Amino acid sequence: MSKSCGEALMYLLESYGVTTVFGIPGEHTLELYRGIEKSNVRAITPRNEQGASFMADGYARVTGEPGVCTIITGPGVTNAATGIGQAYADSIPMLVISSANDSLSLGKGWGRLHETTDLCAITRPITAFSSMVRDPSEVPELIAQAFTVFRSRRPRPVHIAIPIDVMEMPVEDIWEVYQTPELPIPGKAVIDEAATMLANAENTIIMVGGGAQHASAEVTRLAECLNVGVIASNAGKGIVSDDNTLSLGGGVISPAVQAHLAKADVVLAIGTELGEADSFIYDLPVNGKVIRIDIDPARFSDAFPATIAIQGDSLSACAQLLEALEGQKIRTKKRNTASELDAVRRQQTDDYTDVERQHIRLLDALRDELADDAIIMGDIAQLVYTGTAAMKTLLPRTWFYPAGFGTLGCALPDAIGAKLAAPEKTVVALVGDGGFMFTVNELATAVEEGLSIPIIIWHNHSYAMIRDGMVKRRIPEIGVNPVAPDFCKLAEAFGCPGVNVESEAAFRSAFQNACKHAGPSLIIATENDDWLT
Repeated sequence: MSKSCGEALMYLLESYGVTTVFGIPGEHTLELYRGIEKSNVRAITPRNEQGASFMADGYARVTGEPGVCTIITGPGVTNAATGIGQAYADSIPMLVISSANDSLSLGKGWGRLHETTDLCAITRPITAFSSMVRDPSEVPELIAQAFTVFRSRRPRPVHIAIPIDVMEMPVEDIWEVYQTPELPIPGKAVIDEAATMLANAENTIIMVGGGAQHASAEVTRLAECLNVGVIASNAGKGIVSDDNTLSLGGGVISPAVQAHLAKADVVLAIGTELGEADSFIYDLPVNGKVIRIDIDPARFSDAFPATIAIQGDSLSACAQLLEALEGQKIRTKKRNTASELDAVRRQQTDDYTDVERQHIRLLDALRDELADDAIIMGDIAQLVYTGTAAMKTLLPRTWFYPAGFGTLGCALPDAIGAKLAAPEKTVVALVGDGGFMFTVNELATAVEEGLSIPIIIWHNHSYAMIRDGMVKRRIPEIGVNPVAPDFCKLAEAFGCPGVNVESEAAFRSAFQNACKHAGPSLIIATENDDWLT
């Protein structure tokens, strides 16, 4: 039976395991929605395409599978570009299916609705690849290429644009799923070389990132085998539990942890870019030899070139290293590592500012209320910066702070995607009053879907990080102290609870009530309130 190209595409995505898509229907994507209606794919409607890409991003962060957007050409793509860029920066799999103007008009500037002269040029810098479909027969191959990126390479967004006339063309064939390759496995010689270096090192540090989310057990065993400390990137928090005495959490932002890192004679970097966004400094103090385990060969010759480059899956590489280290005399086993790391943590605690101590009081109360597997979606906010180092994280894929692109407003729509991916888990959004206003409209989506999401707003009446930078440089505070709405009345307008908390007991009570509510709730904590100081 004949189907339209758009309809056949949704059946194909369902065959690849896609269950949810995020997008706003438009005149140019109607055939996709015909397919959505006939398949078992669920459509979630945000209030802006930026919300669609953030929701897809949050969904993918929690599941490890691609989040999928279905959006119109032109403004749909440009609106979604911010979330696509965030996913690109943090190596998150995302499939963006957009319409395009009719084939005959492409690139000609005829004044078509939603027209751009080169749609794929908009997304090419923030995707693994961006392609324009010219015939329905190209779709199965392009989808297979996308899932190859997601499953066997560094995962990043893919954009596939389909002109509206192609979207409507009939498809007689049944499109089949292509087999995708496995993750690459490192060779034995380079593993043995790395094992020898690690065994002979006197002061090794492990740095772990989002590329090792699926290798938690192996990374932990490797740290324990070597008896060395582990520093996580934002994306690596929880891979080694913060209950483990070897974990320094996401503390590379802390001067005390940076000083400890500077002493390492060998740095074993597992699935991490060693990026500036994790530390807020341009020159991370990596002074020793560097062993890098990464699926992306570009990482071996970047700002921190590899002494030993291990290309491949982090889980396989760590398992092979453990095997290669068996029977070797490992010098770091003789160190009193736990005592050394305790001293670093004490210094880290001493270094916190008064405002950071306020953040920690709230975060400690929040941690007490959460199960180990609860998911926290952080925005670009000072509360979250502090939490990167101070918030205890016990499991992988439970703390998310997309620092790479630094996009304000991501927390709420990311949390919506996360809650849809893991409805059985508690999902919390942490956001500043400034960032919340970027995507406040997505409260409507959370209400519509009945998603129980506590949204904790840290209210300091400003874009505080930028304000503080202006003050430090003796620049007038221009544009950094915007007027905020009454958040409780705003919540009421959307049909959800909102409360200003004025004590720790009130915060705990509000949070417990939010977890029971069948929809989102706003909890507003104001900087310098008596209970926080």
